Amino acid sequence: MEDDAPVIYGLEFQARALTAQTAETDTIRFLVGTQSLKFDNQIHIIDFDDENNIINKNVLLHQAGEIWHIGASPADKAVLTTCYNKTSDSRVVSCAAVWRMPTDWETGSHESPDDSAHNPQALELLCQLEDSTHGNTACVLWEPMGDGKRVISLADNHALLWDLQESSTQAKVSSTASLEGKGQLKFTSGKWSPHHNCSQLATANDTAIRGWDLRTMSQIYCIENAHGLLVRDLDFNPNRQYYLASCGDDCKVKFWDIRSVQEPVKTLEEHSHWVWSVRYNHSHDQLVLTASSDSRLILSNMVSISSEPFGHLMDDDELSEGEESHQDNNPAAGDGAVLAVVFHKATDDPVTTSPATDVGATAGMQVSLPKQLCHQRRVVSLAMIDDSDKFCHLH
Repeated sequence: MEDDAPVIYGLEFQARALTAQTAETDTIRFLVGTQSLKFDNQIHIIDFDDENNIINKNVLLHQAGEIWHIGASPADKAVLTTCYNKTSDSRVVSCAAVWRMPTDWETGSHESPDDSAHNPQALELLCQLEDSTHGNTACVLWEPMGDGKRVISLADNHALLWDLQESSTQAKVSSTASLEGKGQLKFTSGKWSPHHNCSQLATANDTAIRGWDLRTMSQIYCIENAHGLLVRDLDFNPNRQYYLASCGDDCKVKFWDIRSVQEPVKTLEEHSHWVWSVRYNHSHDQLVLTASSDSRLILSNMVSISSEPFGHLMDDDELSEGEESHQDNNPAAGDGAVLAVVFHKATDDPVTTSPATDVGATAGMQVSLPKQLCHQRRVVSLAMIDDSDKFCHLH
């Protein structure tokens, strides 16, 4: 499998939104949302068959507007959220909605990647996540371990907790929290913690990171000047409940213990431009993937702050005798080491690469981790260089 050729899949329009379909347990599947001002936008459903090294795909219409963020329900694989732009009274407004895929959307899912999508079906609108008093929505976060009935939207300086009712056809704001301070404060990103019974939220605004208790919607910690420039993304360690990763425009990736936020416990400085995304591997939390507009995806080994600082990355039956001996003699070797670097080079044709792996990524925009894992050394998924607006082949 190490010598498999990359799989190429082309998109008709540029795209900046990608997520793994976490409720799908049998297939490695990604959802990609497109951006077009002139034509109907699309949701591309991309399945990766790791045994045969091929892609199966479907296309659904998203006619509401260009998609800037996409999220998949953790409980129902047919339900998703999008944040999108639309024009209203000569103004561009950022909105959010909950959608359901058509019941027969999997029909034709085994078309060749080269086939064009003829007469794609449209998504079914379940409900809008709109509150005119709370501004434009930047992203929507699903409760990570929940039953698909709670989401949080970040709209300007407000965090809104929604209860989805009647099979997600109705949404009601149950509680809110607001940023307070000088200037026009706005949330830029957030992450719902899978720990503490999903009662905590981390958000980023400008250079600060804040923690919130969702039971009281009150702030519980604040990391002022967490990064020298804008904080772009956050992710919680899936196995260590107090550990949070962040990245930003200062080209750095930082790891925090939210019990003591005076200094980061670790800092990486491998990128040479803005770091847009950071993600932990869901099974091996020492593996951290970062994506930057320096056109690189970097997989780092953060073993010293992982849940298994002296553990193995691979099952024993996957190791040769020599590898077993080397691992036993160096249980924590290579902490912070770069395990893989993927460079992107723009081409004339807009294409995407499909990943063979446990890691999905968009360079310069978003990284997603599929629930299914293959080999931990096999890196990368969908990638995009945001300065060229082209999808590019990964080397």
